[in-house]
Amino acid sequence: MKTYFPFKAFRILILLSLFPANSFGQQLSDLITIDQFGYRPPAKKTAVIKNPQQGSDKNKSINPGSVYQVIDTESGQSVFEGSPVMFNNGSTDSASGDKIWWFDFSSVTRPGTYYIKDAGNNLRSYSFSIKEDVYNDVLKHAIRMFYYQRAGFEKEERFAGKGWADGASHVGPLQDRNCRLYNKKNDASTERDLQGGWYDAGDYNKYTAWTANYVEAFLLAYEDNPDVFADDYNIPESGNGIPDILDEAKWGMDWLLRMQNSDGSLLSLVGLSSAFPPSAATGQSLYGPANTVATITSAKAFALGAIVYDRIGMDEYAATLKEAALKAWKWADENPKVIFHNNSASNGSTGLGAGDQEIGDNDNSNTRMELKSTAGLYLYELTGEATYLSVFEKEYKNFPLFMWSAYMGQYWHKQHLLYVRYLNAAYGSATIKNNIREHLLQAFNKSDDYAGKVGKDGYRSFILDYNWGSNQYKSDYGLTFYLWATHDIEPSKSDLYYDTAEDYIHYIHGTNPLNTAYLTNMNKYGASKSLTEIYHTWFDHYSDKWDKTGVSTYGPAPGYLSGGPNESYTWDGCCDNNGCGSPANNAMCLSEPVPVNEPSAKMYKDFNTSWPLNSWSITEPSCGYQVAYIRLLSKFATPPQGTGIEKPESNRKTSYTYPNPVKRGERLFIKTSKSFDALQIVVYSVTGEMLYSNLFRQEEISIDTSFLPKGMYIVRGYSEQESVLEQKVQVL
Repeated sequence: MKTYFPFKAFRILILLSLFPANSFGQQLSDLITIDQFGYRPPAKKTAVIKNPQQGSDKNKSINPGSVYQVIDTESGQSVFEGSPVMFNNGSTDSASGDKIWWFDFSSVTRPGTYYIKDAGNNLRSYSFSIKEDVYNDVLKHAIRMFYYQRAGFEKEERFAGKGWADGASHVGPLQDRNCRLYNKKNDASTERDLQGGWYDAGDYNKYTAWTANYVEAFLLAYEDNPDVFADDYNIPESGNGIPDILDEAKWGMDWLLRMQNSDGSLLSLVGLSSAFPPSAATGQSLYGPANTVATITSAKAFALGAIVYDRIGMDEYAATLKEAALKAWKWADENPKVIFHNNSASNGSTGLGAGDQEIGDNDNSNTRMELKSTAGLYLYELTGEATYLSVFEKEYKNFPLFMWSAYMGQYWHKQHLLYVRYLNAAYGSATIKNNIREHLLQAFNKSDDYAGKVGKDGYRSFILDYNWGSNQYKSDYGLTFYLWATHDIEPSKSDLYYDTAEDYIHYIHGTNPLNTAYLTNMNKYGASKSLTEIYHTWFDHYSDKWDKTGVSTYGPAPGYLSGGPNESYTWDGCCDNNGCGSPANNAMCLSEPVPVNEPSAKMYKDFNTSWPLNSWSITEPSCGYQVAYIRLLSKFATPPQGTGIEKPESNRKTSYTYPNPVKRGERLFIKTSKSFDALQIVVYSVTGEMLYSNLFRQEEISIDTSFLPKGMYIVRGYSEQESVLEQKVQVL
């Protein structure tokens, strides 16, 4: 006789087997916020518990129990317990409108998967991992966002995934390969091949200066921490022996080279038509004329690129970039105030692009001089020509840090990076460095920002303003703290600043008032509650394929960082007086709730509805937001198993000299891949004659080139065990 097992009972047993026994009855709570991807074992780990007092969630409440536990999801057992600590003596956090408690579980370091449990209230957080490489996959998908943003490039299913495979966009008649000047649409003589580059944000336009900034950020991220970037991100260039971040940077750099005129100037932008998917766009592509901002910003990208690509053995490409950098610098130096405002009625460019790529009409603006000073540092490192270095050394006091009584602020982040690069360079004036260090310390430690706000923000990630693109500012602040921690600017506080830098990552990953990871479609990659929507032409609100994760067939592609909470968000002004043009348009104003009168850190909603609700001011992505996040996140990633580089690295210059060429009389610096007890540096003529030999025992190694006539030389470095350097050096 057969015994039949009831299917319903079988299903219940299966479900029971998926969860530890003591997890049943625990309610998942948005009031216990954590980094949904997880934490590195040695990291400071703090869950933030919120009791909302202001905002649309104020009807939710919690009185945290005295016992909080860290539960191992596999065993269901508590591995740590403690009591949450009230933040700010119970006062409401001003940015979020929440009363807050912090639960520190830093002592939990064993790799595994866990969640936080409020034992008294029987509430639990989302799950999270603890492991050394917890951010490596997140970093991979954040960088892959740029692959999805490539213009004029087919996204094959094997790389893009079935949901986001698409043909090459904007390569049809009168599009990027036959792009024409914006005010001469019918003049074939103005045609240029301007294919490539990245869609800048949620629109498809391509801006030269902004692209150059993104390329620069990629190169700096690699330069800061090269070992964490692998060659296996599943982009078409993966497996070529070059870290994929440099392949992606090259994609942007190649487009900048196409934008350069023969005189060295660079065209300002290319305006592209819209459709979803991108390959469906058929409208004409138009470009704007050359301007100074595009040219000098590209000069710094070209110069830094020449340095970085030379170090990895791409000598010919580095030489091309060097030539482009020198030509761009020369043109910008001779033409310091060539202005072009796109999308402007005054010059007939309305509709050319979306955002205005120009930075201002004043050729003495400190922003314009910041670009030139940064390009000057890179060019000095590349060529050894003191003329380039002199720009920064002449102008360094003409920025807010010195002009505004030792001032630092979130809108001058790139100037802070400029100062730190000079401060930590082997070259430069000791007097200037001491002056910079003194002002940075004073500015950073003022009570109203940066170090003065450590421990005074409920979600442990203070920014002064939740403005448009607040997630970029979170990343910028985090990077600033990281630089302070790792560049010996204030050694006594290095550990505090390092932990603080990582807290900004935790905010973006879910330790925020919305308990949301501000990245799209990442639930397959570790997040429990990531963004389901983002404002983007491809992932349009009316698309049945890409609008919303869990509703549309695919939702948006993974890894896009949204702009984040924006305290200035509002719907279109026409909604205030039923003036949107028709009853149907007016009805759209009330089609769904939007963030109104929320605390600044809650001025966000996971939606992508266009006009008149104007979701773009909070949910639109930007390559600028993305690279800021990537640069910060990469600081806490770890080298992949092996190298992640599929081909041999015999051509990779892990030790090198700079600047190269070097001007006679300037010092030639030697950078090695690791420290040695002693290193012999030898200089030979190209005929093999030994001209110089010295034994160095310090980490910073440099030699005076005054004794060398102009010409080409070979510099070699030897330790007791191996040859660590062999490089040709030109003396000018």
